[in-house]
Amino acid sequence: MSKIQIQLSDGRNINLDLYEDVAPITVKNFKKLINENFFDGLCFHRTIKDFMIQGGGFVADGRAIKEKGGADTIKGEFLSNGVKNDLHHGEGVISMARTNVKDSASSQFFICSADCAFLDGQYAAFGKTSDEESLAVVKSISKVPTHSLSWFDDIPNEPVVIKTVILTQE
Repeated sequence: MSKIQIQLSDGRNINLDLYEDVAPITVKNFKKLINENFFDGLCFHRTIKDFMIQGGGFVADGRAIKEKGGADTIKGEFLSNGVKNDLHHGEGVISMARTNVKDSASSQFFICSADCAFLDGQYAAFGKTSDEESLAVVKSISKVPTHSLSWFDDIPNEPVVIKTVILTQE
């Protein structure tokens, strides 16, 4: 099991355990992005109370957001895509975001702030928060005031920026 820490620009951290045995392709890709410092300066661009926080693809620029892009897509490791993945989308679970195309996940991820059983079998869950403090940070981010911008909804009024993501245990 690998361990990572998402360090936010406001000094808070989210510690997560990544489960290679559940989603090896996903964890390998996520660790590759960490080693490339891909997530540095990106933001949680979508936050929904009692659901999840989503990040890993956009830079906050005032009240606007700009897509970063450049990450490779990977196979979606979830049941409806033919891959056994029994990790339940409960509180604190990290999973890959994607479009309607099953193998479209690349760098964007979300962390559940509540039980999201309806996502089971549809998205590649690959880890979970390591401690209660980290889950509390996720829940607090999910409750920040948001606005809509163009076709984006649920954008935090004040950017929640990822300073960096580090591997704390291979």
